[in-house]
Amino acid sequence: MREMSPWREPVPPDGTMGEPRAGGRFGGYGGRYAPESLVEACREVEEAFREAWADPGFRGALARLLAVHAGRPTPLTPARRLSQALGVRLYLKREDLTHTGSHKINNVLGQALLATRMGRRRLIAETGAGQHGVATATAAALLGLEATVFMGERDIERQALNVFRMRMLGAEVVPVTTGSRTLKDATSEAMRHWVGATGDAHYCIGSVVGPDPYPWMVREFQRIIGDEARQQCAAELRTGVPDHVVACVGGGSNAAGTFAGFADTPARLVGVEAEGGAGAARGRLGVLHGCRSLFLQDEDGQITEPHSIAAGLDYPGVGPEHAHLRDLGRARYVTVTDEEAVGAAVRLARTEGIVPALESAHALAWVIRAAGGDLPAGSTVLMTLSGRGDKDLTTLKELL
Repeated sequence: MREMSPWREPVPPDGTMGEPRAGGRFGGYGGRYAPESLVEACREVEEAFREAWADPGFRGALARLLAVHAGRPTPLTPARRLSQALGVRLYLKREDLTHTGSHKINNVLGQALLATRMGRRRLIAETGAGQHGVATATAAALLGLEATVFMGERDIERQALNVFRMRMLGAEVVPVTTGSRTLKDATSEAMRHWVGATGDAHYCIGSVVGPDPYPWMVREFQRIIGDEARQQCAAELRTGVPDHVVACVGGGSNAAGTFAGFADTPARLVGVEAEGGAGAARGRLGVLHGCRSLFLQDEDGQITEPHSIAAGLDYPGVGPEHAHLRDLGRARYVTVTDEEAVGAAVRLARTEGIVPALESAHALAWVIRAAGGDLPAGSTVLMTLSGRGDKDLTTLKELL
């Protein structure tokens, strides 16, 4: 349970979590490390995104979809009984209550609208826990697009319900049998497939990883989490801003979206990784899936296999902006074990009547552990509950 990146004083507002520097750089991280055919495709995506994001018509269409289809805004729920037990005031940003059951729909609806605007007829996606795949299949069905989702064979076994949901929605689910047969390998296969399909397909990356402009674009589509939470906290809290903002981190999209709403405030930002993943806490500089960031590597610089009971955190690195936030000292990254996460999921279910996704349970586990220590008594804590636990019930049933 090693924790790194100890507290430093929050840095003053300095443009952090704004637009990246030229070349898609966040400090020394990011960039566009891809085959020439994909470099050109990424340029087209960047150009289309910049135009769309500056277009009130596109922003309005996305806002309408997020409201009437995804169910936004999501509520800010006080965890009253758990707060009383922990001695802190814990508020949950309820992304588990969106249509499809996780924050993934925010990004996918944005990218699907962008793909339609670009004249693409098919979405390509990778998925680990299955929630991004379900969201992609959902958006494709809604907008009349085809969907091809790459998923590791191991994740297909442990997320069978989400695989069925994707297929019921009309998506093709392609099993990935190479490597560890998890998220890293699904991402690699999806990118390879895109090389030969850039003319009619859009690669809908599910996290703040990949070549520029994806880390920035996905964060902007997920920023709605932090923006909503900022307004809700302003109405709910006497101070207007929570003392701590906490979210789980695999690639890091729900955390990036949440942090974006609070980066210019005194709130302390905490990203919680799986003990067997921990790209931000223990990774080294490297290049994977088109970007320069922090990745788990051996002495020869080869990517090592991560492990997490939560399929969505089973990734060997972290998005480049998270690596930059770590270096700045603006965010702290800590780790949680499988056992702690399972315990936290049970505790939330039995105190608040909410079964969280195992990914989100990692963030909660750190809050439980830190209460009375790194989280002083009486602190206010905002935690993003990034998804619901339906998909993990089979795993939990085997353990409990």
